Amino acid sequence: MTMNSSPARDTVFFLIFAAAVLTMPIWLAPIGAGYPDLLQKFAIFGLFATGFNLLFGLTGYLSFGHAAFLGVGSYTAVWSFKLLGMNPIPAAILAVVTSGIFALAIGYVSLRRSGIYFSILTLAFAQMSYNLAYSVLTPITNGETGLRVLESDPRILDGSAATDGPLISSLFGIEMTGYAGFYFCAAVLLIGFFVAQRIFRSPFGIMLRAVKTNQNRMNYTGLNPRPYTLAAFVISGMYAGLAGALMCITDPLAGAERMQWTASGEVVLMTILGGAGTLLGPIFGAALIKYFENIFSAFNEQTLHEIFGFLPDFLEYPVVAVSSLFVGEGWHLTLGVLFMLIVIFLPGGLMEGISRIFRAFKRSPGKTNPTGATAPAE
Repeated sequence: MTMNSSPARDTVFFLIFAAAVLTMPIWLAPIGAGYPDLLQKFAIFGLFATGFNLLFGLTGYLSFGHAAFLGVGSYTAVWSFKLLGMNPIPAAILAVVTSGIFALAIGYVSLRRSGIYFSILTLAFAQMSYNLAYSVLTPITNGETGLRVLESDPRILDGSAATDGPLISSLFGIEMTGYAGFYFCAAVLLIGFFVAQRIFRSPFGIMLRAVKTNQNRMNYTGLNPRPYTLAAFVISGMYAGLAGALMCITDPLAGAERMQWTASGEVVLMTILGGAGTLLGPIFGAALIKYFENIFSAFNEQTLHEIFGFLPDFLEYPVVAVSSLFVGEGWHLTLGVLFMLIVIFLPGGLMEGISRIFRAFKRSPGKTNPTGATAPAE
């Protein structure tokens, strides 16, 4: 989205995006992505990447510690279920507040440095958080087993009513599973996208872009960029905490593995693949990675033999042997190859490729004069 876009265009853009999100079960069904669990991942990680993009895409500050806020939001949501009840609204609100406070503390320290030093500081804080959740704070996090809601928990707003089967979050009597869970996540994604859209067009967003463009020049003009970067860091952490809460709203379980550095690296890949600094890019990147994870991780050698069964035996087995390295548990190799191709040929991510296609269609083919020569397009 360009800065000269009008509010009317922004409204139309948001409505088209909302329609696309809400109809995903229909138009993603032909490619095998229309079932609820995967759709929930699209919405949750799209929200996570959107928040991360507000920091990295606008300010250029690369955080390797955003998984810490994802974990904090998850633990807060489960504790909300355990103490207050299975309503997802208080869980989401408390997760946003808690992760925001945690991000304020980490950002206040980390933003004293920039560049690679900032990235290393955020990575260190995330790993500290992971180790604390995994071992030291086991009374709060339940360690490697994970934190879940139990029948014996107070749940004061639910009256500790006995239930048959597992405890599941519900809103107005509707359980947050299946398509109901997806539409709840989709509604939160749309709210998060709308807020991000407002930030992109606001004077605050312009200041964040100025930080990315030339922070030294801002200092020379007397502007202190640190309050802006700290605000962006906190907002980004709140997005991550909300995404963590959505994970527990659809599946009330929080584990320390969500705070590992690999989860932080994944959101970086999502943002770069889709296009950092764009509104839709991180969401596309998140959907692409989660779709590939779902498709390629499910392949095994038997599936590959079925796919390449048309080949002669002397070709089939070598092809299957090589292909098996890129699927199943090795699907990250496929992701690595995809990442390399996009970074090499589309440095601006998927959104750059889409922009090139649109520019190619918009370009006039030229006019032919009576002599048969082609005149330049106006």
